[in-house]
Amino acid sequence: MSLQQEVMSKLKEAMKAKDKVALESLRAIKSAILLAQTSGDAKELSSDDEIKLVQKLVKQRKDSAALYKEQDRDDLADPELAQVAVLKQFLPEQMGEDELKNVIATIISKVGATSMKDMGKVMGIASKQLAGKADGKAISNVVKALLG
Repeated sequence: MSLQQEVMSKLKEAMKAKDKVALESLRAIKSAILLAQTSGDAKELSSDDEIKLVQKLVKQRKDSAALYKEQDRDDLADPELAQVAVLKQFLPEQMGEDELKNVIATIISKVGATSMKDMGKVMGIASKQLAGKADGKAISNVVKALLG
């Protein structure tokens, strides 16, 4: 089942349950899918495109929540974090930190990276290989720790 069909199914369930947080989150995904489909070439989204789309929405919510927390606005941050929880159900399971370190260490040895100068090479390969499985920020932090 495609992401769009899954979202529509969950949207109906959320409407019946009157779950406002889920409704907002699911409508955001639906809107992003429609925008992606109608912009430029009218094409069907691949599963990778769908994952990137949901990851972008999760990142936006996390960034907003962080800003609200900085300003001591927990009343605004909490709904954003609740939406993140709903959105994450459409992403593949994320890698743990230990597993991430092992994969990146393997990439570093393949590339032959020895210092921070080689971070770009490692990040390029790691980002492609770990797309959807780990957050870009987490990948970057692990690469910095292993090369630094």
